[in-house]
Amino acid sequence: MPSVELNKTIPDFEAAATGDQTVRLADLRGRNVVIYFYPKDDTPGCTTESQDFRDNMQAFTEHDTEIFGVSRDGLKSHDNFRGKFELPFHLISDKDEKLCALFDVIKLKKLYGKEYMGIDRSTFLIDAKGVLRQEWRGVKVPGHVDEVLTAVKAL
Repeated sequence: MPSVELNKTIPDFEAAATGDQTVRLADLRGRNVVIYFYPKDDTPGCTTESQDFRDNMQAFTEHDTEIFGVSRDGLKSHDNFRGKFELPFHLISDKDEKLCALFDVIKLKKLYGKEYMGIDRSTFLIDAKGVLRQEWRGVKVPGHVDEVLTAVKAL
């Protein structure tokens, strides 16, 4: 499956999420959608990023925007992470990496001299018609959520 492209419609997908939810992109038509990919639940950068989205949830809601976090962690880990930090949005488990492949976020990474394939922190803004309007790859957490919110307000 080819990866997503700016200003093109995102192919419909279905994915398991926290709270026994199944997220279907087609069901979200009529609302903006922010999908952010992060490496792992309960790690410092991922926690900060998730808290930043949480702390700005009201502003996103006022602009008719749904937020979903995605990582390869399982639903149990996601439920714990979501509960611990009182995240008001659902987290998608992408153990089979289908969404990671669609959005092309798996990259070669290095940690302590070891190379591995991992999620490149990335965020995607999809408009109410299902079209990818903006993408951020190789995200640095400080100030990122403000940038996403500014883009949402500009839609």
